[in-house]
Amino acid sequence: MNLLILGRGKTGSLVAEVARERRHHVRALSAAENLGGSALTPDVLATIDVVIDFTTPAAVGANAEACIRAKKNLVVGTTGWYDQVPRLREMVLLAKTGFLYGSNFSIGVNLFFEIVVTAATALKYDYSSQIFERHHAQKKDAPSGTAITIQKIVRESGGKEKEVEIISFREGEVVGMHEVVFNSAADRIYLCHDAKSRRGFAEGAVRAAEWLAGKQGFYEFRSVWREL
Repeated sequence: MNLLILGRGKTGSLVAEVARERRHHVRALSAAENLGGSALTPDVLATIDVVIDFTTPAAVGANAEACIRAKKNLVVGTTGWYDQVPRLREMVLLAKTGFLYGSNFSIGVNLFFEIVVTAATALKYDYSSQIFERHHAQKKDAPSGTAITIQKIVRESGGKEKEVEIISFREGEVVGMHEVVFNSAADRIYLCHDAKSRRGFAEGAVRAAEWLAGKQGFYEFRSVWREL
């Protein structure tokens, strides 16, 4: 496939590397080369099969709109823009294009989400819950999209409206660690996912692009990752 990677940061660069390893043709644009989605012209997108976005929350809207107008499928690994989901979903469905987003493209994290679904039953038995997330100092959004997804899972699966606190840390070069704690008077349950590198995010994003090619619809990675 012909892939266009938006973002030349650490994750975007690794996505491009993984895509080349999987024998795709890759072009990449940095933020400076694509201010406000300005580089995403019909000519630039003409030969592209799928666009993969690992940019910033502020850039996602304009990038997505340009891709939707050009009827190009888009995978978004950027987090922190989810207030725009209803608007972009409507645009995608009207344009009959394909759009896939996720708070985390790691297969391990998505398995972790399913473990949390089961563990959240603890809230029905007088447990409380807290979420701790740690990321590198340069991460722009806090709490992380993954932590927000975990919070949503705990609330929905726990069957209670009780507040589930997220505590965020930004330090050093931490790739990504998420801990969920369920606490009662009798005991404490710890769940943890610790990313050792960004490789899992990159591989998941490229496989998501392969899956999305030629499809129409608005998808969340949590719902489709088993089909990759």
